[in-house]
Parts: sequence; structure tokens; C-alpha cells
Amino acid sequence: MKHIKYAHSYEVIVELPQQLSRLRELTRNFRWTWHHQTRDLFREIDKTLWEQVDHNPVQLVAQLPQARLERLASDTAFCNRLEACANDLEEYLRAPTWFERTFGDAGKKTQIAYFCAEFGISESLPIYSGGLGILAGDHLKAASDLGIPLIGVGLLYARGYFRQYLNPDGWQQEQYQTYDFYHMPLELLRGADDQPIRIEIELPDRGVTCQLWKAIVGRIPLYLLDSNVLENAPNDQSITDTLYGGDEEMRIRQEMILGIGGMRALKVLGIEPTVCHMNEGHAAFQSLERIRQFMEDNKCDFRTARQVIVNGNVFTTHTPVPAGFDVFSPQLLERYVGKMVAAVNMPFADFLKLGRIDPDNQGEAFNMAVLAMETANHVNGVSKLHADVTRGMFQARWPGYPEDEIPIDAVTNGVHIMSWTCRRMSDLFDQYLGPDWRRGVSNPEVWHRIWDIPDNELWEARENKRADLVRFVRKRLQRDLERRNAGRVDFGLINNVLDPRILTIGFARRFATYKRATLMLSDRERLKELLFHPERPIQIVLAGKSHPRDDGGKRLIQDIVKFINQEGGRARMVFLEDYDMRVARALVQGVDVWLNNPRRPMEASGTSGMKVLANGGLNCSVLDGWWDEGYKTGVGWAIGDRTDAPDPGQQDWLDSRSLYYLIEQEIVPKFYNRADGGVPSLWVEMMKRSISELTPIFSTGRMVAEYTEKFYVPASEAFLNLSADSMRRAKAALVWRDKLRAAWPQVKIVKVTDNASTKNPLGFTFTVRASVDLGKLSPDEAKVQILVGQVSGSRDLTQVSVADLQLVSQEDALSIFEGQVTGDMPGHRGYTVRVVPYNPDVSVPSEISLVAWESR
Repeated sequence: MKHIKYAHSYEVIVELPQQLSRLRELTRNFRWTWHHQTRDLFREIDKTLWEQVDHNPVQLVAQLPQARLERLASDTAFCNRLEACANDLEEYLRAPTWFERTFGDAGKKTQIAYFCAEFGISESLPIYSGGLGILAGDHLKAASDLGIPLIGVGLLYARGYFRQYLNPDGWQQEQYQTYDFYHMPLELLRGADDQPIRIEIELPDRGVTCQLWKAIVGRIPLYLLDSNVLENAPNDQSITDTLYGGDEEMRIRQEMILGIGGMRALKVLGIEPTVCHMNEGHAAFQSLERIRQFMEDNKCDFRTARQVIVNGNVFTTHTPVPAGFDVFSPQLLERYVGKMVAAVNMPFADFLKLGRIDPDNQGEAFNMAVLAMETANHVNGVSKLHADVTRGMFQARWPGYPEDEIPIDAVTNGVHIMSWTCRRMSDLFDQYLGPDWRRGVSNPEVWHRIWDIPDNELWEARENKRADLVRFVRKRLQRDLERRNAGRVDFGLINNVLDPRILTIGFARRFATYKRATLMLSDRERLKELLFHPERPIQIVLAGKSHPRDDGGKRLIQDIVKFINQEGGRARMVFLEDYDMRVARALVQGVDVWLNNPRRPMEASGTSGMKVLANGGLNCSVLDGWWDEGYKTGVGWAIGDRTDAPDPGQQDWLDSRSLYYLIEQEIVPKFYNRADGGVPSLWVEMMKRSISELTPIFSTGRMVAEYTEKFYVPASEAFLNLSADSMRRAKAALVWRDKLRAAWPQVKIVKVTDNASTKNPLGFTFTVRASVDLGKLSPDEAKVQILVGQVSGSRDLTQVSVADLQLVSQEDALSIFEGQVTGDMPGHRGYTVRVVPYNPDVSVPSEISLVAWESR
């Protein structure tokens, strides 16, 4: 049939009775996603409808019959709860914050813009695919709790990420549905003329118009760009259609809208960020547009603008392998951003150098992560191990520096505790930890009070949540069977799936091959013995999606489903289709053990295992990502160790043996060894140790505070200092950089002496004296440093510490530096001396990688 297009449009809203008027402010602020009372209020309105609308409160209210609204308005108890929730939100928004207390007046000029390709706020706003988006959503929520002056910038996908279902053979099928933004907790932004606010991005031979939407996440606004407007050609309307869909051209269009369009949207809204945080390389074009705007606003050249902007940019990479970065060919880049590069008066060949690890290698593809690094002085990985791996990948950009000094820091990920903690555990925490656990989620002293909770009460909460998960799984399976038009016999099987009394293991994540979802199937007979042990059985609940173009990941899902359906695993093993935030919550709140077995070190961080912590779940994981730094005896289990076999197949075999052993000899006995009263005391002790020691560390409260103290506030201050006074300091920094590069070839360490003996007692102190020729540089334009460490068998320095030597005199053309070294460790020790540039307005080695080493 012919589809009729509208010629005019208007919006219709539900008129609420006066007694329910405050319901609108609750539905429009995503703070309900971490406020149990408000969630309970929405569920009470209509429990069935609440589930049908994917926990979307706006759609819930819109679909209520007028009679139901009138009954709620006359329900005094409901209206009182509504008033209490609205007052709580109001108090939350007005309360003094950590940021205000910590930074006072110094923080008032700070404004952070956080760019990300996806945001996982709630299943009712399906613009996320997995871990990156969930982390971004948790980042906004924690920023709200802490009062960080931050805004989010992203894309509003008309069809989101795909909905997953499996065909009879267990092969993943993708289904996309179109969403109605007017029925979401969103606001279309309009100007004074009541028309939608629009911005434009130039694509080859045409412009693309985007409109702006706003979501409110507690105190934090999230601005989302949408290209689905009538002014655009049909192909351009679909740019913001699906998340991570389409080909290379679609990806570059989306990333231009995110980065370039995002900065233009902020400009139109009158928002001038002092710091821009690029969460992954998808947003790296932001830096180019930010430089262009700065040049235009301040009438300066590219080099001056870049000198200012790099100090106000932060880049976080989540990718542990080179193949994971977005790369584009020079030809495609020139088509799409050639005009943009010309607008900043930069030769395109020079721009290409900003995206290569080796700037002069013309055969190297343009890497968006490298562009982000070249335009940000603050770069970090998302765990300590991931930062180590990333420094190794990018060491070639800093050829004179040892790998551990490559300027890539680590800020380990966390999760938003209040969003992921179940109501049962929250009530226990309220009773025994007091309200401090909500206000100070990263305070270890608060979480130490977990030991005050009686073992039987903590275990009862765990048992009840496992039962909740079993009920959830059975309802989910029934829904899937109904969708497939299953017969009555099939429904009868549902009540035999899972058992609320059995040790339950969860595994849910993106089904990429390196995550090794089928490791548990390595010995299928041994697995079946564990699943159906007559006295101490286990059960496993799995979920996850594979990228639509990743057939390897789809085969993993198929192998698991075939084992469940055809090889006897059905009653004890379940794969849940269409993994989303709702499924994730049920799993992390209900399982006893969270399983994670990626191929080390390919898991940058992983956050799903962090979500089980406050819910009393225990982790069993490979020592990768966050678990590499979180694991210690008594808080969970480690699969294997930190050694990696050269053959991946051998490593898989070793890890599978370790996994089976842990389940058989450690996990199962502890779970089923019950004292009087049926409480497994050793298991509950591990639960308490895991909650008290890990929860405060691996929270976004700690994470966002760390970003603020290490990056946001220093970056904001540097940006403001360099942009003030007609960029006087930025221009001076550029003059100094030119002087430095010309003078550096003459810098050399002429002589190094010390008064140490061949053998020295522990605790002795000796003096190191370095004679340095600084050429045309003055002593305050360089640092002379001593690097002290243990000497390895290959004569390399290990466990290195760095200290600055002090200028003590000038002798002719030489500068004399001295420092004291204490022999505070036994063994074969050594040191070397180097010279590095120094300027308070230039980040070394992020911007300048020059270094002069003592000749050996």
C-alpha cells in the first residue's frame, strides 16, 4: 500500500489531574533509574504496562486510561508517595555537592563536555549496545551525584541497536524497530520562535541538518543529535538510524555528526566547555571543530588554537588491540573532512600525520585514536593492565621514552552502585550501613560496616534474589515461546528450568570470539557432571549479542544453544535472548558467581563483574582488565595466572582446566557446605569481604572523582590560563617550542660522577653530579633527571623511580646538577641520567617527546 507522508505535525500531551501534576517532573528525569522509591511508584501505577513499555515512564503515563488516572488522583496514599518522591528529587538537585565542597570558587569556571557514541541510561532509551554505553551512562549518573559540571553529547539513534532473537538452529537474527522519541523521557529543543533548534554539518557536496534533543540524568543534561529531519535527503536522514550499523562511509558520517555536530550544538546552545572528554576515538573529530571555533572566536592561527585546545581535551581509550580502533583511508577522509581541514588553514598532508603512529608512514591508515591522542594532553586506559597494554601499542609515538613512561595514564572503570544494586540489598545497607552508603559509595569505611550484617540476613537476601532470577528467566522463556507460537507441551517444560536452591553462575557480555564464551564447553561430559551432580549441582544463565557482521561470535551462541537443546543441558543451562539493561540487572543481582574468561590481556576493563559486588555475587575470572587489580585471596577466584602461553589453543586448554578445577574444588564445596541454620558461613564470609573491599574501589563515584581531580580540573585551569590575555601564554609556548626544537640537537650530558663505592651498606646516601651542556637553553627550560632502579640480568633498569637533580652551579658553558640517592633496597642497583624539556605551559612528553640520554 502507499505510505502517506505527513505535511504538518503537532504534539499531543496527556493532561494530568492536578493531584498527579508532579508525576511529569519524575518521568522526565532519569534519576528514577537509581531511586528505588520512584521506580516502585511507576510500577505501582500499572505493573503489567510498566513491563510492556520497557520501563519507560513517559510512555506508561501516555497509555494510561483516563479512568485509571482519576483513580490514582483520588488515592491519597499514592499521592503522598508521589509527593515524597518529587520532594526527594527536588532536594537531591538542590543539595550541596562533593564538587562544590572540594573545589569551591576554583571550580566555578569549569565546564566539561563528555562525548560518546552511545549512552546506556536505561532500557527505555535504547541508544547503547554494550559496555561502552553502559559505562557512559554510569559516568553521567556519578557526575550527577558528585555535582560535576558536566554535560553529555551523543547521537539519538532512530532504530537503536538491534533486538536479538534466535532461529530454530540457534543462529542469531537481528531485528530493528523504529522508536518514537516523543514517547521517551526526552525534550526536543526549540528556539525563541518555537521552532526546533538545528545545526548543520558539511558532507561531500551537501550539508546535513540535525535537530537536538535533551535528556536529564539527575543534575546532568545529555544532548543528543538526530539527522532524521525532512530537510535532509533520505540517505542523510538515516545517518543516525542505527548504532554501529552501515559501512565505513556511514561510520565517518556518524562520527562527524558526533564530534563536529556535537561541538556546533554546544555553540548554538551557548555552552562553552573548558574541557572536552572524548570517550573512545569515535568523537575525535570534536577536537578539529573545537580548534576551528577557537580560531574563529579568537582570530588566531591553527598552531595557537591547538596549543590551547590540547590542554583542555581528555581522551579515554577502551580498546586493547590495534584492530579495535576506527581507521579511515586518506581518500575517504579527504572527501569528508577536506573542507574542514582547509578551514583551519592546514595542509591535508599535515592533517593525515595527526592520525598516524608514525607520522611519515604514508602507508599507515588514519587512526581516530591517534588523532584523539594528538589533540589531548590527558590520555588514559580503563584499567592498570589496559594502560600498560596501550602504552606498548603506542610506544612508537614516543621513541625516546621507555614504555612505562609513555603518557597514557590509567583510570580504572567503575559502576554506578545505586543503579545496579537490588532493592533487597539496598534495604539491608540502609539498615546496617546507614544513609552514608548512598552519599559516599567510594568510602571504604562505610563499606566496612558490612561485617555488622548478620550472616543469616545477608544469606536470606542472596537466596531471595536467586529465586527472583529464576522467576525472571522462566517468564522470559515463556515470552520467547509465545513469540514462536509454541505448543502447550513446551510451556510445561518451563517450570523445570533452573532451581532457586542451586548454585547459579552467570555469563553475559558481547559475544566476541576473544571473550571465549564456549570455554565452559571444552569438556562437555565434565560440564554435564557438574550441572547434574546428584548432591551439589550447578546451573548457568547466559546472555549476550554478537555484532551483526561477526559470524564467529554468532557461532559461539549457536554452539551454546545446541548444547542446551540437543546435548542434555536444558534444565540446568539457559541462554536468554535479547540482552539489554533489564536482563543485565536481573543477572548481576541474582547470580551467585559471575564468570568472565576472556583471552588475556584483551579485556580492557570489563564492568559486568563489578555490578555483582554490591549484590553479594562473587567473581570467577581470568586475571584481565579490572580483575587483574581487584583480585586477592578471599574475594573471589582467579582462572589461571598472569602467564600467557604462546599458543592460544594451549592457553584455552589450560584456562578450561583451571575453570573446571575451581568449580569442582573451590566454588561448589564452599557454596554447599552449610552450618546449622543452612548458612554457608565460608561463602558468606567471602561475600562480605568482596563487598567491603571491592565495592568502594570499583564504583563510578571513585572513578569520576579521579577523572575530576587528575584531568578535568587541571585541564580546565590550563585551558583558561592559556586562552586568557589574548593567548599570551599559548603564543609564548609556541615560540618556546620552536626555539626548543632548534636548540635540542646541541643538548648533551657531558659527564656524570658519583661518590658511591662498589659495595655499600643498606641505607647509605651518595651524591650524583651531572655536567650538562644545554646549548642555547637556560637551566629553567629543562629538567635533568636521575632514573634509579634494579639492574636485571640483561642490564636493563627495572622498578625505576625518577627524581629531578637540582642546579648547583655554572661552569663555563656547562650547567652542573646534583642530587642525593639513598640505597634503600638491597641487590644490584643502577641509575642513568637524562635531560627533558620543561615549560609549565607545555605537557612533556605528551606534546614534546624530546629527550637526551646519558651516553653509555
